[in-house]
This record gives sequence, structure tokens and C-alpha cells, in this order.
Amino acid sequence: MSASHQHACSIMKGLPPEALQEVAAYFQTLSEPTRLQILNYLREGERNVGELAQLCGCTAANVSRHLTMLTAHGMVARDTRGTSVYYRIADEQIYALCDLVCGSIARRFEQSARDRKAFVKSTSRAVTQK
Repeated sequence: MSASHQHACSIMKGLPPEALQEVAAYFQTLSEPTRLQILNYLREGERNVGELAQLCGCTAANVSRHLTMLTAHGMVARDTRGTSVYYRIADEQIYALCDLVCGSIARRFEQSARDRKAFVKSTSRAVTQK
């Protein structure tokens, strides 16, 4: 286990139940695919609700609800300019977290594909030996 992993685990280990509720709510915010899509679009730079709605294929009202949740958890910040509101990433570390999770999922898919390939290879050998 790496030193940074041990440090992160020790931080979580010492959290009171109320703080763990906040951590769970943070992760729950990331559990909706449209919110992840919005975060990906904001990776490219700030955008307004209309732009995000068009990119996501959602209504502006739906995107606004997602942005409200992302903003409430400190992932997204909003800037008002005249009559327009623009959203941007408030904490770039969100991408490190998402990349960590995506990398873990990719490794599991790769391992699963290797396992399936090995299984097919072994069963086809068994069939040809009969």
C-alpha cells in the first residue's frame, strides 16, 4: 500500500459519522451519468446552462438541477456576468478522482477480457481434443 493511500485511509478512518455522511453525499453526487458528462464538458472550459443543455441533450431545467447539486458539493462554481451565469470547475482534484476510478474500471475490464479470452482458448482446445 502506498504512503499516500495509507494517509487517505487514515483520514477516512478517523472521521465521525457526520463527516462520513458528507463523504457519501459527495460520491452520490458523482453517481449520476449526466453530472459526470457535465464535468467532462467543463473540463474544456467554462460554459453556461444553455451550452451544457445542448451538449448533454437535456433541458436547461434538468442541467440547472444537476449544476445546483454539483455547486452545493463544491465541485462546480458559478460566475454571473450581466444576465448570464457561467459554470466552471471549482476543484480540479475532481478530475484526479474521476481518472482514478476510470483507471480502476478500465483495468477490471481488461482483466475480464483477458480471462474470457483464456477461457475461450482453453474450451476450444478441449473441444478439438475430443
